[in-house]
Parts: sequence; structure tokens; C-alpha cells
Amino acid sequence: MLPSSAHSERPEDTVPGPVAAAPGDAASPGQAHVDWLGLPEAVRERVAELAAAALGRLPVEDVPRQLRPVARFAPAKRARVGGSALLAGLRDSSRFRTAVLEWLREHRHDALDPNAEDSVAAAAAAVLLGESSASSRVRLVAKNAEETTLRAERDAALARCRRLEGELERVRAELEQALTATERARNEREEELDKLRGRLREQGVVLRRARDEAEQARAEADQAAAARAEEIETLTAQVERERQRAAAERARADRAAAEAETAKQSAREARDADEVRLSLLLDTLGGAVDGLRRELSVGQTNRRPADTVRGAGTGRRHGDRVQDPATLDRVLALPNLHVVVDGYNVTKTGYPDLTLAEQRNRLTGQLAALGARTGAEVTVVFDGAGVTSIPLAGPRGVRVLFSDPGVLADDVIRSLVGSEPTGRPILVVTSDQAVVTSVRESGAHAAPSALFLTRLGRV
Repeated sequence: MLPSSAHSERPEDTVPGPVAAAPGDAASPGQAHVDWLGLPEAVRERVAELAAAALGRLPVEDVPRQLRPVARFAPAKRARVGGSALLAGLRDSSRFRTAVLEWLREHRHDALDPNAEDSVAAAAAAVLLGESSASSRVRLVAKNAEETTLRAERDAALARCRRLEGELERVRAELEQALTATERARNEREEELDKLRGRLREQGVVLRRARDEAEQARAEADQAAAARAEEIETLTAQVERERQRAAAERARADRAAAEAETAKQSAREARDADEVRLSLLLDTLGGAVDGLRRELSVGQTNRRPADTVRGAGTGRRHGDRVQDPATLDRVLALPNLHVVVDGYNVTKTGYPDLTLAEQRNRLTGQLAALGARTGAEVTVVFDGAGVTSIPLAGPRGVRVLFSDPGVLADDVIRSLVGSEPTGRPILVVTSDQAVVTSVRESGAHAAPSALFLTRLGRV
């Protein structure tokens, strides 16, 4: 759109008032003068629309030189692109203004009714006709627009307040449910702990009883072993005495020796039997200990102390907002990074004076250098609307995409982020806050276009 001086005016200057007549523009007696370029937006658009409709039908000599290129546009484009120039022409050229009025009286007589019910149409007609009530009508439109804006802001604030109140109630309800669930879980854990303590006490009693029985059996085995040893010593002494006393009674001595050997064998067998009983008792005690371990699940769990820590979770985090060059460099150094660039958002921030084709060529060249240096996968998305010639191939290492007819480049960017597997680092470069919010919710990092351009300048 052509530049408009109205953009530099203060808010209090937006309500037009009487101004001095433009050079070469004679005002009729009683005719009110208004600031053509300071009209309220609705009145400006209405006046520009009427002038654009007449511009294409007027003789060339009635059209100011600066408006002749605008006359070649379609009517809708004339009003949109050349609105400020049309208003300046109406203000500065009485001949052009008179020609527009004559054309409107002939073809759009209803557009010149200063008493129309539509205040915008009435104000536009009064301005074009130079009515004395033009200033008051323009001020009325400005006032109505301001009141409409204030009402919209008030309604939005009330809606936001109601939404926040509903959210607060929901959070309170969820908190109450969480507290109830926590209290119930705590009570259940306390009851389970009491049961486990009771069973531990019972098993402790059983274990102590088994230990006492084992000690008693060990003492009895020691006594029996001592008795057998004493008996063996007695028999050995007896055999020795019999051998010394009765050499002639060797047969008897041999029998005695055989009896002694039999006694020794019996003693050994008795000791072996006692050892077997002791081993069996120890195995029984070990089985009781293993049963208690299984009952209490001691030593059989795979959990670790770190698994019991509360107040932390493994949920997926939102992607970060990259706000400074150091953070941007750290993100670009991530392995397997995918950089997704909102093409025109970056080029119109960095070099808007170039043509769109030149903007695309310059950006893709810089991205190719960045991809070669960082090793990142680079995809740039341009809005395909109005692009008559799409390049067959982009620079090496850069994927260049154009959105299909009826599809926004923003939606293509969201689809690219959603198609990546969870956990892969993604950096989306755009200053469009709606896109930033949605891609960060999907886990991608977001960097503003201006910051990214500073990084491209160092490549």
C-alpha cells in the first residue's frame, strides 16, 4: 500500500477539523474544509472506493499525473493500493474532484446523499460535496468508531474475566480432588504398613523360636559327641589293657578288638546321624528365612531410591523461546537438528525492498551456507499464493516448499513440526506469535526472524 501521512499523526489528531484550503483549490462560500488524509479509516475507505470507481472512467486530462498509473489498476486494487494517493488528488485538484463528483452524480447518485442512514456514507458524501456539516459528520464517525472499539474491548475483557473465573473454578475442583485422592492413598498406605508390621512381628517370633531350637539341637549334638568320644577313649584303654594282660588270650583279645572296632563304628554312625539332624535343622531354618524374605518381598524388587522421589515427572516440555544469539548458537549446535524457516516472515523483516524472487534467492543462499556449516537439515516454507513461477530446485542442502492454493504457509510449518518423531530437536524461525505458540506446544524451539537474520549475517 502507498504510504499515508495519517500513520504519523497523534491519536488526538485523528478527528479531522477545518484546515486551510489546498493550493489551487478554490472553496465555495460556506464550504467546510477537512483533513483528507486524516479522515477516520471507514470514511477514508469509502471516499477512496468512490474515487477509485470513477477514476477508470474519467478522461485522461481530468486525472492528475500522479494518479494515472493507479487508473490502470482494477477498481478494488485502486482503492486498496492507491487510497492515499486518491485522497491527496481529491484534496489538491479541484478539477479531479469536480470530475469525480460529476461521474458519481451520473452513475452513483445514491453515494452522494449526505443524509443517508449510514453515518459513514453520509460523512463521505458530505466530504466530497464540501458540505458545511462535513466536519461534524466526520467527528461523529470517529466518535462512533471509538465507542465501537471501546465496547469491543470491554466485551473482550468481560469474556476473558469469565473464562478466567471458569478456569479458577476448574483448578479448585481439580485441587480438591487431588487432595482427596492423596489423603485416601495415605490412609491406604498407613493401613498396609500396619499390616506389614504385624506380619513382621509374627515372623520375628517364628524366627526367634527356630533360632532357639537350633541352638538347643546344637548343644545336644555337642553333648552326644562328647559322650561318644569319652566312650571311645574308655574302650580304647580297655583294649590296650586286655592286649598287655592276655597275650595268650589273643583270640579273646581279637574279639575285644573287634568289639572295640564295632563300638567305634557305632560312635561314628551316631555322630554322622547327629550331623545329619543338625544339617536338616539348619536347612529348615534357612527355608524359614527365605519364606519370610518372599513374604516381605525383601531383596526381590527392581525399584531404586530414585524411583520414589516425588515432585518430578517425565512429561514432554514445551519448546523454548530463543531470545539471544548465544542460545541460538547452542540450539544450532544440537545434533540431528531440523531448522524450519517461515520464508517471507524472515525476508520481509531483513530485506523488504527486494522483489519476492530476489528475497527468496537471497534467503535460500544464506540458508545453504548455514546448513553446510552446522550440518542441520534446513527447510524453508514460502506462501505459494501469487507465485507464478516456482523454481524447479533450490540450493544444495535446502528444502524449498511453497504452500498449495488455499493453504497457508503457517499450516505447512505446523504440519512439518507435527511429522517429526518425538525427541528430535526442531528450530522454527518466525515472528508470527500464533505459529510460535503452536509449534512450542509440539516441542519445537522458536526463534524470532530478526535474531536469526543476525546469525545468517555471520555465515
